[in-house]
Amino acid sequence: MSPFRVTCGVLILFLIGSFLQVMTYASKTKVNILFLMADQLRSDVVGCYGNKLARTPNLDWLSENGAQFEKAYTSTPSCTPARAAILTGLSPWYHGMLGYGVIADRYPLEMPRTFSSSGYYAYSIGKDHFGWNNTADAGIAHGYNATNIYDGLTNIMDDYDQWFAKVMPGVDPQSTGLGWNEYRGRTFVFPEYYHPTAYVGRKTVEFLQTYNRSEPFFLKSSFHRPHSPYDPPGRLAKMFTPSEMPKPYLSNTWDADCDFEGSLRSTLCCGHIDEGEVAISRQMYYANVAFVDEWIGKIIETLRNQSLLDNTIILFTADHGDMLGDHYRWRKILPYESSSKVPMILWWPPSFEKKYGGIVGVARGTRKMEVVELRDIFPTFLRAADLPIPSSLNGSALFDLLRGDEEPTKWRSYLGLEHTPACNATFHWSALTDGKVKYIFRAAFSEEQLFDLMNDPHEMTNLAHQPAWQSTLLAWRQRLVDQFVFEERGEHWLINGILQRRVKAILYSPHYPGKDTSCLDSHKFPNVEECSWF
Repeated sequence: MSPFRVTCGVLILFLIGSFLQVMTYASKTKVNILFLMADQLRSDVVGCYGNKLARTPNLDWLSENGAQFEKAYTSTPSCTPARAAILTGLSPWYHGMLGYGVIADRYPLEMPRTFSSSGYYAYSIGKDHFGWNNTADAGIAHGYNATNIYDGLTNIMDDYDQWFAKVMPGVDPQSTGLGWNEYRGRTFVFPEYYHPTAYVGRKTVEFLQTYNRSEPFFLKSSFHRPHSPYDPPGRLAKMFTPSEMPKPYLSNTWDADCDFEGSLRSTLCCGHIDEGEVAISRQMYYANVAFVDEWIGKIIETLRNQSLLDNTIILFTADHGDMLGDHYRWRKILPYESSSKVPMILWWPPSFEKKYGGIVGVARGTRKMEVVELRDIFPTFLRAADLPIPSSLNGSALFDLLRGDEEPTKWRSYLGLEHTPACNATFHWSALTDGKVKYIFRAAFSEEQLFDLMNDPHEMTNLAHQPAWQSTLLAWRQRLVDQFVFEERGEHWLINGILQRRVKAILYSPHYPGKDTSCLDSHKFPNVEECSWF
């Protein structure tokens, strides 16, 4: 055999070996994605958003070492439409859910399905609110390779409920005695090991400790709390006292429509509650937030111990906020900051920094003031994974705001929000905000509200009738008209450029890809007490 052939053979084997080594390295270093969520968490109960009473050191750490988005919103602030935005990267009109309805069984493009079909192992722990497949006895997956669900619904036996029945046979997991939308708060009656927050956190830690697959993971860990019931373990509740709780923001002008006795109905969404009861509710809410934060800390520590942190991107957010008695209102569904504004924090590994050839040019601890929304999460993860971002998405990658010297030339200047009636027939509205001004069209009354968020962040004064603000009011009204025209919404919404009073609810837009299988009637105000809790 000639030396030339031997040399060529050796060279070919070397090249093949080098190629396989590079491919193996690339597979190992493909970034992992950890998507952390809490349910019904308003941004101003997180320490890094300015709350000195909050106990959230781990979320604060993510913010100090990542990027915090100061003006993050959920366009349709209730559980299912907010999660549809996350799932699809679309605005309400285009994913089709204009209020609390049923997430369709499948959308043309879905975040977990995209990642599971692109070389990721996609796993979901905690709340999805996608529905339950009774035949498979599992949550509807939407492309996740596997799920471990706690949705906090009374009409299904999800993974947590089945686990609880095995470890506590014959015991009611709801023995604390609180409903899913109550304003009342009390401590969890069982040891905290059995608390849903501990279950979700523990399953997430176990997943990370035992993960040995060759592909990178796309992991969603979605805590149900601080969504009611306000039921923290007693240990966490003792960290706070009712007397130190901030009082609700009450204007006693525009919000007086809800200033009536409400304590007779524990699941109310509008009404005046005794100050002492409100303080206890807030104490338990703060404690539930602290408990979620504790488990987020354990999850981050597990990433560090498993040598995964330096190759994992982390994004934290919530599906919507909680009024907690502000303006005599409770729960969500509303356009006001307590309901529609959410925390959003992004942490990236060192390899994402420009000095290492990455895409992030800003310093850690950056706070961004552009208005962002849940629809931006899907394209953000696509950018992190170096996957193409389809032009059909309405969201944009948050990394576009983190380039540093190469600041984006284009980002949305304002954002649309809306919700069809739920809980209360008058909670029917459309809104716009740029994080500085908020315009609200109360469709049930054909009334307008305008708030100067820079000087009035708690929305105490409605400026819609003040002469000095009329030009601003007209400009924002026209923007809403232009949005409805662009989306071709029709005469139910707009006639000859005039916003229409909407008495009948429209739950789904023409873009909704599923059938309405819920008990919510899209043509009349729904009796939500007969529906699954949201």
